Amino acid sequence: MHLLPFLPLLSLTLAAHTVQTWPPQPPTSLLPAAESAELLRLHRKLVEIPSISSSEYEVAQWLASYLRSKALKVELQEVSPKRYNVLAYPSKRDTNILVTSHIDTVPPYWPYYYNETTHVIGGRGSVDAKGSVAPQILAVLALEEKMFNDIGLLFVVGEETGGDGMRAFSEWEKRPTGYDIVIFGEPTAGKLVCGHKGILGLGLRVKGKAAHSGYPWLGVSANDVLVEALGTLAGLRGKLPRSEKYGETTINFGRIEGGVASNVVAETAYAGIGLRLAGGTPDEVRSTITDALGDIKKSVEEQGGELDIEWREGYGPVDIDCDIEGFETTTVNYGTDVPNLKGDHRRFLYGPGTIFVAHSDHEALKRRELEQAVLDFRRLIVTAGRMDKFREKNLEL
Repeated sequence: MHLLPFLPLLSLTLAAHTVQTWPPQPPTSLLPAAESAELLRLHRKLVEIPSISSSEYEVAQWLASYLRSKALKVELQEVSPKRYNVLAYPSKRDTNILVTSHIDTVPPYWPYYYNETTHVIGGRGSVDAKGSVAPQILAVLALEEKMFNDIGLLFVVGEETGGDGMRAFSEWEKRPTGYDIVIFGEPTAGKLVCGHKGILGLGLRVKGKAAHSGYPWLGVSANDVLVEALGTLAGLRGKLPRSEKYGETTINFGRIEGGVASNVVAETAYAGIGLRLAGGTPDEVRSTITDALGDIKKSVEEQGGELDIEWREGYGPVDIDCDIEGFETTTVNYGTDVPNLKGDHRRFLYGPGTIFVAHSDHEALKRRELEQAVLDFRRLIVTAGRMDKFREKNLEL
């Protein structure tokens, strides 16, 4: 009997009985196989659950269940209806170290994917910031297994839309006390961040008078006023507070709208503007901008219109601790929850993946970056924490 004609059928039969494992193992891994697989499964599940800001209910509930399955005590703090921060700890509630990140993402949702050839992992939140959440959990669980009982975990909502989750935790009457060290997770390309720029937002709202575009002198163009105001603000670039550490304060005209049709003198116009502060204080910048727009505001009011400046809450540059040997350091231009957590504590900011792909349709990082983050978070916790606790127990990492 010749087997050759049956080889294709035999191959299909064997394939049907082959157990497919996930995730596939790369040629080299920085973690033991079981820990690496757990990291990838956790990260995948977190990314697969859509959690755009204000819609974080499902991810918070799932994450709480997962942490309870790891024998951690879990509390849910309601920030607003169906929106919860997740606090977890081993036994004692007041821990010396708090490890934290955010579980909300920017829109739109992009599905999870894993490239088995390149080991690139993508999807909304794969970097910002579920790429920090999963390694943080694995790092803390490994230390808990070694009887280090002084680490808490906090995962908050709303970081991408102003930080209402962290602010709610900071103001929580039942908030644990005593944190000496807080480690924040954000995409920092695997570097320790020594600080980031401040943020100040404002809106320019103009009210004019509508008229036929053939007789523009009968109206007051809100668009004309807004264009003049934006030109004045553009002229402030390079003249606002700067610093050696953070460079120039930048101005972004993020949203502009006005009028209803090309043959109508615009009655209303609006611009949303964001500044990244490299120096000075929000009050100083507010004063500079208010003074710069003073003549325009006076002129439009004399014509029967209005120019209102709507200020949003802001903060100045944020200096962050980065004195841990063995880490590269950097500064970043994006905002974080670091200034939203009040208290007297040392603050560290670290995470895998780069901000350059965050908030994009190609948000992704490599599996090796996730694995390295587990080791780095572990090393950061140990080095920044009370080393005597580890020495007393003769613990090795």
